[in-house]
Amino acid sequence: MDDTEELLSIGAFARRVGLAPSALRFYDDCGVLRPARVDAVTGYRYYAAGQAARAVRLRELRAAGLPLVDVAVVLDGPRDAARDVLRAHLERTRRTADEARAVVEGFLREVAGAAERRGAWARARVGGAELASAIRQVAPAVAAGAAREEFPVLGCVLLELIDGELRLVATDRYRLAVRVLRPTVFEGGTRQVLIAAETARSLAEWAVRQVFVGVECEGEGEREPEMAGVRLRSGADCREVPAGVGGGGRSGGGGSGRFPDYGLVLEGLEAGRHRVIVDRVGLRDAVAGRAGVVSLSVAMGDGDVHGGEDGDEERDVGGREAGRVLEVAGGGREVVRLRAVRTGPGLRIAFDPAVLVPALEAGVGPDVLLEIASADQPVVVRSADQGSFTTLVMPVRECAAGERFDARRAGLR
Repeated sequence: MDDTEELLSIGAFARRVGLAPSALRFYDDCGVLRPARVDAVTGYRYYAAGQAARAVRLRELRAAGLPLVDVAVVLDGPRDAARDVLRAHLERTRRTADEARAVVEGFLREVAGAAERRGAWARARVGGAELASAIRQVAPAVAAGAAREEFPVLGCVLLELIDGELRLVATDRYRLAVRVLRPTVFEGGTRQVLIAAETARSLAEWAVRQVFVGVECEGEGEREPEMAGVRLRSGADCREVPAGVGGGGRSGGGGSGRFPDYGLVLEGLEAGRHRVIVDRVGLRDAVAGRAGVVSLSVAMGDGDVHGGEDGDEERDVGGREAGRVLEVAGGGREVVRLRAVRTGPGLRIAFDPAVLVPALEAGVGPDVLLEIASADQPVVVRSADQGSFTTLVMPVRECAAGERFDARRAGLR
């Protein structure tokens, strides 16, 4: 410091730079803004006029919400480190602002919303990444090709708000995928909206970049789902799917049909006599690439799980490998054996690989749970780590020698 440079008392310096004297004392204690001189007798702090620029920058960075440890890096650290700190803080503030804006806008709609709008729209709020994941899990189950041309509604994802939950459903009649989300905010009655698969995938790409997404469904509950509209909001950003079959209007003069009542399908399931837990990726790889019907079987053995007293399970100790291997065969490939855990008697069941493989790919986690009632009833496919996602896969009958498999013989009833 130049001995001729003007010195200002802490009060005068505070007024010049827009900081309170208490803040200057705090920054002195923290080492980010030391006074030019401290009187040895009185302890009074004095600041040089040349320190004003640093003090103003410090004030502005703190007003922007930058933590003090990061302020020190920006003021005194290398340029690259300062740039990294500022960029990271900018991203944090953007996310915080988006979340705050979504919350405030939600409350504003609640306060200012007219009674007629409350009756016409139902709303839910979920995480953006969670919504994107749910869409991507169910979308592979939508119909394609001839089935979609015959029944356009099967080329859509059903979005349903009901009982405080947001549900996404898709089916091609051979499989049924259901994902349940539990919103942080739920307002209004039951709503059903159909969204074309392509539109749903586009919404997923957008939603994954949002912190939270507000889902607003049109209708009083009596409208058909293929004629209702839906809006997805994140802050000021809005994605709207207009009313019509999947957002594209009715097709075929109203011959699109109705989306299947998946609730009746789930309620009609028989209790699974067999429960098989196996490595999900291993089973997928064992089934994929087969040219026809594939069979899954677990033979009776000493490793079976039996019912004990009071319904508790007892596992035989001897021969632990027997009855704990799932065999995958057929379709022109060699037999593959996978370690498995199961309950119930021995079983043998057949699937179309084109239906089973996408159901396994849509799961999460290392394991998959198969709940099987019988060889001719829908099989429940669940991710052991995610009970909120369920897929039903219809088994097929095994073909006799020389007989050609026809997928049209199998379907959810």
